[in-house]
Amino acid sequence: MPKRVDHEERRTEIAEALLRVAGRRGLHGVGMRDVAAEAGVSLRLVQYYFQTKEKLLLYGLERLAAGLGARVTARLRAVGDSPGPRAVIEALLMESLPTDEESRTFHLVYTSYAVLAMTDDALAAQPFIDNPNTAEDAVAGLLEKARDAGLTGPDVDVRTEAISLLAMSAGLGTSVLVGQRDPESAAGVLRHHLDRLFAAPAGTGRP
Repeated sequence: MPKRVDHEERRTEIAEALLRVAGRRGLHGVGMRDVAAEAGVSLRLVQYYFQTKEKLLLYGLERLAAGLGARVTARLRAVGDSPGPRAVIEALLMESLPTDEESRTFHLVYTSYAVLAMTDDALAAQPFIDNPNTAEDAVAGLLEKARDAGLTGPDVDVRTEAISLLAMSAGLGTSVLVGQRDPESAAGVLRHHLDRLFAAPAGTGRP
């Protein structure tokens, strides 16, 4: 009997090949032929699954976000069974820093998507900010839980702090990529600001 083809697995393999090539060369310089060569398949097969480069790029963006989510989950498992709000926020921020090849590819390629979305009509028409908005909502929600539990000051503006933390993580990630600072010092800056947010409110005696 002929081997049964898992089409979703094949689509994922092609998208992962796109991300690897983009991590080395940037999205602007990647064509479908390059992706086919990286994946070890024919150009016709890539076109069969994605029809256009824009569709391939959009699916690659989904895989990029899914990969980040999986790495954050793995980091939280190492923390313990019931990580608190700070641990979850720290896992999300730290995993976004380019500390190894996988996270470096994430930061570089995601930044490339943002730049390309400003100049490519097909990508610009897509809901590119859905993932950033989701991350912002998640961090704001965690900060709200922390505030309600007395883990932060009672007057913390959770939305503003969420925006600030995510913007800081993105900026620090870029500074690591270009060699301005090393991953350890970037992580130290993030932890410094988390320490400030989660400092015991005066008079509570909380650790």
